[in-house]
Amino acid sequence: MKILLVALIASLFGVTASAQKQAPDWVRVTESAEWTPRDSAGEVAYNGRLWLFGGWFQSYEAPPRDVWSSPDGKTWTRVLDAAPWIHSDLPMTIAFNDKMWIMGGWYNGRLPGHSASNQVWWSADGAAWQQATPNAGWSPRLAAALVEFKGKMWLLGGTENYYFGDASSLKNDVWCSADGVQWEQVTANAGWPPRGYHQAAVLDGKMYVFGGGNYVPEYAALNDVWVTEDGKTWTCATEAAPWHPRLWFSSAVYRDRMWVIGGWSNNPSTNWADAWHSKDGKTWAKLESSVMWRERHEHSVFVLDDKLWVAGGMIPPLNNEVWSLYIPPDWFAGE
Repeated sequence: MKILLVALIASLFGVTASAQKQAPDWVRVTESAEWTPRDSAGEVAYNGRLWLFGGWFQSYEAPPRDVWSSPDGKTWTRVLDAAPWIHSDLPMTIAFNDKMWIMGGWYNGRLPGHSASNQVWWSADGAAWQQATPNAGWSPRLAAALVEFKGKMWLLGGTENYYFGDASSLKNDVWCSADGVQWEQVTANAGWPPRGYHQAAVLDGKMYVFGGGNYVPEYAALNDVWVTEDGKTWTCATEAAPWHPRLWFSSAVYRDRMWVIGGWSNNPSTNWADAWHSKDGKTWAKLESSVMWRERHEHSVFVLDDKLWVAGGMIPPLNNEVWSLYIPPDWFAGE
């Protein structure tokens, strides 16, 4: 009877019975990577390596422009000290078409004023960077979501201003590009509430947007999930997933599931140390591991070598840890 009651409660709140199953432990690969502790960095898994670039040290200096790579998460090589892009706080990054891409992002430093970007850059080796366009069709922004879908890069939402914006700065437009140069606006209004600091994922031929919201001047966080098959017409998979509404979280697709990992919520101010997964955006389960990383936000997440990786982020303080998780392919069998 007790087991049935737990299953019923889990079903009512959109959590599957697998939320009660003990998961494999996370492994701390290194307590201190060679790169300076940071959050809000760009990250990609590319050519069999983890790549980390840019990010945030503090709000009163220009963001870093260094580029690092690692084959195993433990030993890191600095590929470049100062890349030509400068808007490297909360940029959008992706591995696409045999290249690494960085676009948008925020600059707040010694140059006059502060700014968001709509520049698009790419590199095949992390050392030499080429500007695909100085002015993409979408407005300058940071903290958008960026995924590969139907053979193109897709950019979704974001905010046009960081510390100085308001609700009008938030976007819910959708753009796509096959080359990073020419961008097509698929829709100016996707139907989901405008947002930044959210995530997106592609799974089973569908594209999802979830979480995020606004930071200043009025905090707002979401835990809704939206889905589309064409990027233009969106349907709400759930208005309230069981994970707490949050900003500055990370996501990945691993073991045929999309993941929500860590993040930050206000009222009260809380960093999260959790990992949730879903196959359809509607039903979510929390991964219950005995050993895992401490609560944090704006960390980097990768999928490489059949593992899920977490690196850096703000606990506080900023850190440069690297953790990995291996889940056996048959661990979810029977769900």
